Amino acid sequence: MKIGLVTYKPEHVEGFDLHVYYSKWADGQVFPAAKGMQNDVTVFCDAKSIREDPSVVSISKTGLALRRNRRSNLAFDFVCPTHPGYREKVYDYLDSLSRQDIIGITLNLYHFADQEYCTCFRCTEQREKSGLGWTEWRAKTVTEFLKHAKTHCKGTFAVEMYPDPVLAKERFGLDFNAIAEFVEYFHVPLSSRDYLTNYWVDTIARDFIATLKKPVVVELSAEMPTDEKLDALLKTVTYISRHKLEAVLLLVHDSENARKISKFAVQNSDFRKWLEKYDFAEMQRIVDNWAKLF
Repeated sequence: MKIGLVTYKPEHVEGFDLHVYYSKWADGQVFPAAKGMQNDVTVFCDAKSIREDPSVVSISKTGLALRRNRRSNLAFDFVCPTHPGYREKVYDYLDSLSRQDIIGITLNLYHFADQEYCTCFRCTEQREKSGLGWTEWRAKTVTEFLKHAKTHCKGTFAVEMYPDPVLAKERFGLDFNAIAEFVEYFHVPLSSRDYLTNYWVDTIARDFIATLKKPVVVELSAEMPTDEKLDALLKTVTYISRHKLEAVLLLVHDSENARKISKFAVQNSDFRKWLEKYDFAEMQRIVDNWAKLF
């Protein structure tokens, strides 16, 4: 199993195998490609574009797909996934990344906002013309978008998955089997302020590994300054390292944050004794590799 980073700065950190850089954010900020890294692009969440042109927002009977619409409980502001002008803007950005020396591109939030979206005139017309039901049309729309987006991407092509292994198709239009045909791996973010309670991470990771037909990468939040939270994070990584994961990624702010995690693991004698006592061989290997640096 690889150990890697997701970061907001284009920095390589020794001791980590895979580096993912957020090159386009949900607030609409875009950045130049991070060379030699996997570049992660937020697709249909773009608060800046919605402010500049409110007509691009996704809609439903419960209102607009905006965070301030509390009836929908959305984490981000969503653009309509069938908006042709916005799609072209995404393709142009993917082209700009792919002209650089990058490892590949990961797409996130490339799907519908939730189960009741989108009911704009364009989506309604396209669905009626397709002759498909609501769920199947939305899944076909997302799959076809991804297929075309891939033609604009260089290198390793991956997608993030909303962490719902049961209702992803009904809610977001995610057809796991169809998407698996053209991605190299699935990236599953399991974000939390801390992992003091961690059984749910193990459960969801197992579910996705059993369900998805391509390798699975799990992302955990790692902006955790206290020793207690770092210990819980590392034990959570340890538990899921028992499964057939391609990698575990740690979301950090920067390289200093990343080094703090690996240094803590190396210097925490209780944690290393715990690994040895219960024979967590894969995590022991990772920590032993970090120990060469500190």
